Amino acid sequence: MSTEGRTAETTPAPLESAGFVRLVTSADGDALAATGLLARALRERGTPFQATVSRTVAERSERATAGEPEADDATIVVGGADADVGAVRLDATDRTATLEAVELVRELGETPDLVLALAGLVAAGSDPGAGESEWLLETARERGLVERRPGVAVPTADPVAGLAHSTRLRAPWSGDPDAVCDALAALEVPDEPAADDHRAIGSLVALEVVGAADATDRSAESIGRALKPYATPEGPFATVGGYADVLAATARTEPGTGVALAMGHGVDRAALEAWRTHGRRAHAALDSAAASRHDGLVVLEIEDGPVETVAELAVAYRSPEPAVLTVGDGEAALVAADTAAPIEAIARTLADETGDAVAYDEGPRRGYLRYDPDVDESTITATAREFR
Repeated sequence: MSTEGRTAETTPAPLESAGFVRLVTSADGDALAATGLLARALRERGTPFQATVSRTVAERSERATAGEPEADDATIVVGGADADVGAVRLDATDRTATLEAVELVRELGETPDLVLALAGLVAAGSDPGAGESEWLLETARERGLVERRPGVAVPTADPVAGLAHSTRLRAPWSGDPDAVCDALAALEVPDEPAADDHRAIGSLVALEVVGAADATDRSAESIGRALKPYATPEGPFATVGGYADVLAATARTEPGTGVALAMGHGVDRAALEAWRTHGRRAHAALDSAAASRHDGLVVLEIEDGPVETVAELAVAYRSPEPAVLTVGDGEAALVAADTAAPIEAIARTLADETGDAVAYDEGPRRGYLRYDPDVDESTITATAREFR
């Protein structure tokens, strides 16, 4: 049994006989998928549980230690938490939380939902089938759950809605369904696109993305990961990558809906609506952001929008520097292309400088900050620059 990523001394063994399990998860697609996998396994075993999403390390630590648990209760924290939290912790450091959850599910004698697991891997930035996840993809293909096809990884069968609101790509028409319609008009795509139609859409999207006036060299690599998706004939959404996009969107904007989605409670329509709103806000925020460039860092100041998603889009498609700091109203996100984001160190330094409490969350190559809205944006920028 692998223990990589499980940072607490508590072992998973108590889960087999737990009378109640508390699942506390971070607000990202990988963690949400992991929580859904575990929740489904517990449900199959008839084990009562509670699942909650917490935005910061401090919030997760507090929830994981709240109350007076019974002797046979167990707690699983998906994401970072304080070192003294007595729980099974899936930190998603060297290994995705989804893979850790898959292993726990199998140890419990249950079968993980393969499509959800693959979506969680994509949400974590991994390629389905890469490394130790190869068996997940191959099993899903053998069972007819996924099939490779040309086109773009979006959650909807309608390419217009899928392309307009996707946060897996950034093109001149992103966020604007009417502009997407205009871009696709020459292709004459039918209501039920065939393989050739998907191929034509994929080619057009790739050209529009890399040919945008403000596209960067990373754009080609980034859009490549969104092409030739795995379709999901029986899944809740059209493709694995689209499913991942919806998981990420709901985790950040409507966590209750996200948890219900990951647990398979039939909230697909509500989740899609949250995803559309999330994508529209993210692209609009990036369109109107005030940008400044520093050595190794681009800073985006936005008035409204999901700060982490805006930073991720900018790093993947727009930033000439390897890291982006997005600063909003009382919150900020730092996302790096290839290295870890030192968000804990930034949070501590910022707290020392302002004298106020600063909450944070971190994951591979990303970090989130929550602080007093009265803190000047230049202070946030100066603190982040110290660590670049």
